Amino acid sequence: MFHTLSALLAPAAVERLTLVINHVLASEAVATERMRRHAGRSIELLLVGWPALLPAPPALAFAVTPAGLLEWCGAERQAVADLSVRVAAANPALLLTQALAGKLPAVEIDGDAQLATDVNWLLQNLRWDVEADLAQVVGPLAARTLAQLGSALAGAMRAGLQVAGSLGDRLRPRSP
Repeated sequence: MFHTLSALLAPAAVERLTLVINHVLASEAVATERMRRHAGRSIELLLVGWPALLPAPPALAFAVTPAGLLEWCGAERQAVADLSVRVAAANPALLLTQALAGKLPAVEIDGDAQLATDVNWLLQNLRWDVEADLAQVVGPLAARTLAQLGSALAGAMRAGLQVAGSLGDRLRPRSP
């Protein structure tokens, strides 16, 4: 049942993630200009070593649109992507901790060098200004308060995941 529910929810989650990525890309003209050069090319994100106990993640393949944004390919992904990015995903909790800390995980990249350079530039230079987006909806004072609350919550989650990770390391049997 859990796998069936995941099969229904995962595509919707990836579509929402694509909207967020495109929102961040569209907020910086230089970002979309860099991506426009790669219109029609595809980028594939491979989660290597994903735990078998968890539902398999959906295919994470994206096509670059003429506007310099991304379009999720869904199940229609190309056999060979122009750029493949492999992320070690044997420990999803560690990946989440790194993401919350704003750290990029170690990746292996194969494919078009110029596309890889531009994607790397985006990863290094683009940030989502959540507070500015919230200010448009709830006003600047409330947005500042919500941003501070979110930052505190993210810090607590990071700390909790680090404690859980170190506890797991201590409980893991050691080989002689």
